[in-house]
Amino acid sequence: MQVENMEGFRLSPQQEHLWLLKQIDQSWAYRSDCTILIEGNVNINNLELALQDVVNRHEILRTSFICLPEMTIPVQVITDSKIVLENHDLSNLNTQEQEAEIEAIFQKSNQQNFDFEQGLILHTSLVKISPEKYLLFISLPALCADSVSLNSLLQQLTISYLGNLDEELYEAPLQYADFSEWQNQILEAEETQIGRKYWQQQDLSGVTHPKLPYEKQISKNHKFQPKLINTIIAPELISNIEILAEKYNTSASIFYLTCWLVLLQRLSGQSEMIVGTGVDGRKYEELKGALGLFAKYLPLHCHLEDNFRFSQILQQIHESVESISKWQECFSWEQILGVDTKSDILPFVPVGFDFAEENTKHCAGNLSFCIHKLYSCTERFNIKFSCRRKDDFLSAEFHYDSNLFYEHDVADLAEQFHKLLKSATAHPEATISELEILSDRTRNQILFEFNQTQADYPQDKCIHHLFEEQAEQTPNNIAVTFSGQKVTYHELNTRANQMAHYLQRLGVEKEVLVGICVERSLEMIVGILGILKAGGAYIPLDPNYPSERLAFILEDTKTPVLLTQQRLLSGLPAHSAQTICLDTAWAIIAQESQENSPVKTHSENLAYVIYTSGSTGKPKGVQIAHRHLVNSTTARITYYQEPVSSFLLLSSFAFDSSVAGIFWTLCSGGILCLPQEGLQLDIPKLLELIVQNHVSHLLSLPSLYTILLQESKPEQLTSLRTVIVAGESCPAELVQRHHQLPSKPSLFNEYGPTEGTVWSSVYHCRSQQIKEQVSIGQPIANTQIYLLNSHLQPVPIGVIGEVYISGDSLARGYLNQAALTSEKFIPNPFSDRPGMRLYKTGDLARYLSDRNIEFLGRLDQQVKIRGYRIELGEIEAVLDQHPEVREVVVIAQKQELQDMRLVAYLVANQQPVSLISELRRYLLDRLPEYMIPSAFVLLKEMPLLPNGKVDRRVLPDQPQLNLEENLVAPETELEQTIAIIWQEVLHIKKVGIHHNFFDLGGHSLLMVQVHSKLYQTLNKEISIVEMFQYPTISALAKHLSQQLAEKPDLQPSHDLVNTRRESKKQQRQLRQKHQEKSQ
Repeated sequence: MQVENMEGFRLSPQQEHLWLLKQIDQSWAYRSDCTILIEGNVNINNLELALQDVVNRHEILRTSFICLPEMTIPVQVITDSKIVLENHDLSNLNTQEQEAEIEAIFQKSNQQNFDFEQGLILHTSLVKISPEKYLLFISLPALCADSVSLNSLLQQLTISYLGNLDEELYEAPLQYADFSEWQNQILEAEETQIGRKYWQQQDLSGVTHPKLPYEKQISKNHKFQPKLINTIIAPELISNIEILAEKYNTSASIFYLTCWLVLLQRLSGQSEMIVGTGVDGRKYEELKGALGLFAKYLPLHCHLEDNFRFSQILQQIHESVESISKWQECFSWEQILGVDTKSDILPFVPVGFDFAEENTKHCAGNLSFCIHKLYSCTERFNIKFSCRRKDDFLSAEFHYDSNLFYEHDVADLAEQFHKLLKSATAHPEATISELEILSDRTRNQILFEFNQTQADYPQDKCIHHLFEEQAEQTPNNIAVTFSGQKVTYHELNTRANQMAHYLQRLGVEKEVLVGICVERSLEMIVGILGILKAGGAYIPLDPNYPSERLAFILEDTKTPVLLTQQRLLSGLPAHSAQTICLDTAWAIIAQESQENSPVKTHSENLAYVIYTSGSTGKPKGVQIAHRHLVNSTTARITYYQEPVSSFLLLSSFAFDSSVAGIFWTLCSGGILCLPQEGLQLDIPKLLELIVQNHVSHLLSLPSLYTILLQESKPEQLTSLRTVIVAGESCPAELVQRHHQLPSKPSLFNEYGPTEGTVWSSVYHCRSQQIKEQVSIGQPIANTQIYLLNSHLQPVPIGVIGEVYISGDSLARGYLNQAALTSEKFIPNPFSDRPGMRLYKTGDLARYLSDRNIEFLGRLDQQVKIRGYRIELGEIEAVLDQHPEVREVVVIAQKQELQDMRLVAYLVANQQPVSLISELRRYLLDRLPEYMIPSAFVLLKEMPLLPNGKVDRRVLPDQPQLNLEENLVAPETELEQTIAIIWQEVLHIKKVGIHHNFFDLGGHSLLMVQVHSKLYQTLNKEISIVEMFQYPTISALAKHLSQQLAEKPDLQPSHDLVNTRRESKKQQRQLRQKHQEKSQ
């Protein structure tokens, strides 16, 4: 490899890569430093001569790096260099003073720049600690030395100090310039093309690295500022690892690397990753004692799945490392990937690993030399795990870029690695998801400290007992208002008692399920309380549900009694229950006793059963007992400091958020305000109700509250004191908008499945958020939340896990579904309380560093749309029953402003033009409106995975509707007004008067926006119900025109149409100016 003398030599590929990295971020970090402990009586003159001798023998220690004009990459030129050994005598200082001075010297050395052009690159300092104890500081740029070089330098320094060099052995050390030229020739030679092809086939351009959960998001070209945390692995554990490595025919270094990879997989959740694996670059014997930058980090591609055994991965990594090591001379980021040397973004592997065995003591007469500390940074990284084996100990170093990680997070990482190391050593045949990674301290913190929510509540009472106590305290206060009607607590309690006694005559008692299908009314509240007081459990049935869904629930519950209203009778399906019309039978009911029912209902008895979407195609009934509801309600009364003055109930009573509003209000003395049926989505009317009833508390979907904020005037929301959003993700924009309200009401974000009795956690949004999504907070009173992996092991802070809920609000289970109950409700392995269970939610979340929880979606096909929990499988099952549908897949698609919508993909036997309209009608007869897909996409065949399952990832985007086809443009001013509003709300450019609002992707909440804007434009009341009845511009305009004839003052605002036309004109002018400039 010897080359002829020349004035300058090319940099090696390693040097070139490092030079470019250094030019980008100008970091001081790329250096190789060591502190050598010398024990014995040192002759300083001999030591200086020995250092000079080593410098004279190795050209790389006296190399200049010259960059001529217009050169991006310098050449290295060999020069003469005289060593300068700085001396510091600290022997007269005490230990504390010495440590401070040594640190100052060390810091000065680190901050001292290397003079690359003059060749003054070796910095040395000698510190005298005592007459026979010295510290020798040696510092070199990483361009000239790696960690192995420092160990070799120490060995040669020891020999030179004695002055007895073996001339034959050390006569001609390999010079780095020769190695550099040889390396460049390898990357250019025809015979090594196979090696370069090997790396090109690795597809390194698409490098993926494990993203750790607590890694900060900052600009790519930030300055590199590495720090490290060091831990020691005990000799006993090291010995066990080496025995195990030998058993599996691999090395200890591979064992440590495998553990590092497993930890990265567990923390990042990534099964595919690339990690930079350090090699010393000294495969050949003549390179062993050479000095210079030989080390490099090779990209190691890994594939790890949760169910892989550790021993299996150990073998896989062993083979992969052997493979990449074979071709190490042929790897170069710049040459293999063709990187532009002038680019300000260079490739590097952000996560690394290296292993080294450091030399022990070297003796020179009565002196001993050994490495006391060693630091070598020859590559950029985000985080790197380094193993340093010395004597019987192993130093585990976690190097990290301090711009990207906090020290405490890396300290946690070190603890997790140590725990995993022990677990893998004890259980090498376990799957990697079974291996433990949490330290005892962190495990206790996550499982117990985060769940210290114990609080007193009346465990032996039923929910109606709390209401009765409130009625006794405030008998004359208004309890409920509805459409101008008001009832006091005493009147409400009296009527509920009469209802209860009447139901008891019909056989209603404990555990009897009673259906109630009514519109919003006073009767609704009387009926619910009456059922509870009678000892029964109420089954809320929304009269807007399709007949088929109502029939299923009535059949599933086998309810003997159904409470309803006369006007709803004709819409009810056939059933066997005794029907009581609350509006027409009250004269008979009112003859019953007004006293509280003497029935001794127990707190473990059922209070209600609410049906949610089910994956089998049928809804499932969630059973909630009184104790669950009492804990949930008491926790709510205790947590929210602002007492309920007036609560506006927005949700259907068949939706579990109604439970919060009804019982929170009536058990704390507030006024429950009920909007009339159909007005719960009428924004102008809701705003009027808020003002008229001085509403203090609101529980709403984030999307609905967003519309309320958008459409309201500042004075309309001044009565609000507490606003709660729940049912879907809360965007940061909503929090920011809320905090602009002049009255400054508090805002809270709640989370909880129906199985947890409405809410399980809550977050107080005290200030404007900077994140995209608001946290769901911490568990409520007597509730525990666990984030677990597939083996029910708690995951570390920041790592995604499945949400499991336990505590006193947990549902009994699912009605008539014992198998599903056993699957979803399992024994709680973390509680010592008998009978405690975990509910497997299927939700994904992670703990943030402040103990709050961040919701991150679903494991399965369940989604939440507009607050409703929907099993996509239920929609698929119903569609699959249609005779024209051969295959079907339904997905939830994210739209603008975090809106979600359902899209159905179908393979049909035939594809008539009317099929989609027919399918929509078919679904409306069987499913609630919120479960109807917004779009239907017809396919010739479903894309499949190799295992035969549908590949949902490659389902085509919904094709854009051809709005030009058969487009009938709006003509009248009223049609134009409606069209403009549709275009704004639906984000479309054109719309015809015969297009159906729902075919264009509309849904109920978007219709609410249309209704509100139309109300403002026409300045007249319009029923929200009518908006759904007339879903085309033509039909709606015709209907409104008839109203115009009857009410001439109902006229569209000319401002909206004129403003839109003016806006269009301005847009055309701007486009023309832009075209003129670009010509």
